[in-house]
Amino acid sequence: MRIVFLGTPAFAVPTLEALVRAPGMKVTAVVCQPDRPAGRKGELQAPAVKRAAEKLCIEVYQPERMRGGEAQAWLEAQRPDALAVVAFGQLLPKTMFGLPRWGAINAHASLLPRFRGAAPIQWALAQGETETGVTTMRIDAGLDTGDILLQRALAIGPEETAPELSLRLAALGAELMVETLTGLEMGSVQARPQPEGATLAPILRREDGRIDWSWTAQAIYNRWRGFRPWPGIHARFRDRQLAILRCRPVAGIEADPGCLLERAGALMVACGAGALALDEVRPEGRQAMRGADFARGARLDRSARLQ
Repeated sequence: MRIVFLGTPAFAVPTLEALVRAPGMKVTAVVCQPDRPAGRKGELQAPAVKRAAEKLCIEVYQPERMRGGEAQAWLEAQRPDALAVVAFGQLLPKTMFGLPRWGAINAHASLLPRFRGAAPIQWALAQGETETGVTTMRIDAGLDTGDILLQRALAIGPEETAPELSLRLAALGAELMVETLTGLEMGSVQARPQPEGATLAPILRREDGRIDWSWTAQAIYNRWRGFRPWPGIHARFRDRQLAILRCRPVAGIEADPGCLLERAGALMVACGAGALALDEVRPEGRQAMRGADFARGARLDRSARLQ
């Protein structure tokens, strides 16, 4: 089977490598986003998939947009039997869906129809889900609305963060993509429409990390787990931003939401239910520090609170 692989970040690399290893499959080319400026110096940085493809000696194509005659002509020249898509970062035009024999197959990091969109891993954690998984589906004109091919579930650990869960889902997605393409070729995999009950996982914004202290401590902790490393979670203290780098929920503490408390040498903030221990914070314009050290330097009184 001739495959053109479309993916960009590190999350997609395990699937590319699995397809290269799979018997009977040949990745003829890789498509990823263009190199982008990164770091303080703004130097161009190649996407993780491009770096992996170059190590594997696979042709790399980096169009600014897949919509257009040039990208269409390039893809037609590849004569693919399937497009394998993982976190590519662009919507494909309809003219490309039916080009390969087996269509355009996407591996999405959720159990569709739940968490359609750009950030399914982050929002599953932020909403306190205990299970997620990977779905392979045929791409159509909608946002993650195509027919389901295969699904595999994965339990979420109670303290698991987005980077940790991403690694496990990337490995699971690699296995499932190979299984899906093999099954399509053998006739053992059949597409089925997505059921009702869709939810969305929109692209993350900085303001998603702003905390409402009327939420429960567990709900805030779940957002911290999901929003690592970006946008993180943050609040305001004395009109300056305070980033919360490490935290944990604590039961059995009751006070007005947002009130800062010192208990057993730890800095805590009262929530709608329970409290959040602030193990490490970063005040605006300063280095990261232990929560207890921040409390000593801030000279907290009974009126001290986070907003």
